[in-house]
Amino acid sequence: MQKILSSAPHIRGTETVQRVMLDVLIALLPACAAAVFFFGIDAFITILLCVGTAVGTEAAVQFFVKKPVTVYDLSAAVTGILLALNLPPVVPFYLPIVGSIFAIAIVKQAFGGLGNNFMNPALAARAFLVISWPVAMTTWFAPGAVDAVATASPLAAMANGGALPSLLDMFTGNIAGSIGETSALALLAGGAYLLIRKVITWHIPVSFIGMVALIALLTGDLGNVPFHLLAGGLMLGAFFMATDYVTSPVSPRAQIIFGLGCGGITMVIRLFGGYPEGVSFSILFMNLLTPLLDKVLARRKFGEVAAK
Repeated sequence: MQKILSSAPHIRGTETVQRVMLDVLIALLPACAAAVFFFGIDAFITILLCVGTAVGTEAAVQFFVKKPVTVYDLSAAVTGILLALNLPPVVPFYLPIVGSIFAIAIVKQAFGGLGNNFMNPALAARAFLVISWPVAMTTWFAPGAVDAVATASPLAAMANGGALPSLLDMFTGNIAGSIGETSALALLAGGAYLLIRKVITWHIPVSFIGMVALIALLTGDLGNVPFHLLAGGLMLGAFFMATDYVTSPVSPRAQIIFGLGCGGITMVIRLFGGYPEGVSFSILFMNLLTPLLDKVLARRKFGEVAAK
């Protein structure tokens, strides 16, 4: 057995990876329930395909490379659900499967497994699917009409000058979009649970959402702010994706800068980019800066003496 030696003091916590991931799964339940409520059996099948493939891929990769199988820590299940919530209501069955395999085998396990991946696996898989199957990944359907004619998401409607949904519909989730990003109410409930359980801190979500609100106010009017806060994947990204332990900074100061960067890049893409939504790409970009932020804004070491 390999032993790790380190200097005192040692602090043993009671939290485990499994307990943390279980809390995240519990926090995601309202969003999953809202997805099935608004988009029906298609959303349920997408979630099952993503979770089943993610867990199966992790077990298979670890088995073949002769590593301990760790699917019971629930991290693969979390990745599967997060990817599913980032997919449209109706997609070909192979997209959730391919995306989940990419997330686990390429982004996570190829770099050493949990704790070693340099970007969020679910978001990286979503970006891969958008690049590979752009039409399928950007075709939206209104809730209750998934077999009917495709419609525009709120951000796409705003970019093209179309009719915008009411703020109430955007808050509850009765709009077109990815199955897990439409209901701000469900996502806020899950985010509140994570904050109460102290699984996450306020630094990234508040700075992320605050920067989006500030730029929306400066570039539009007061009515523009709630639209940008409720549209797209902001709530899902701020509470569940940007706060990923592995790919986000450690210190509070670095987390605030990380969140501000996510919010700023999101709004630049929304306002000036060719793609109506920027949450996923902003988080992936800031994931790449996480090591730098941790290095520059690292907490002072225990017992360190300030230089004169």
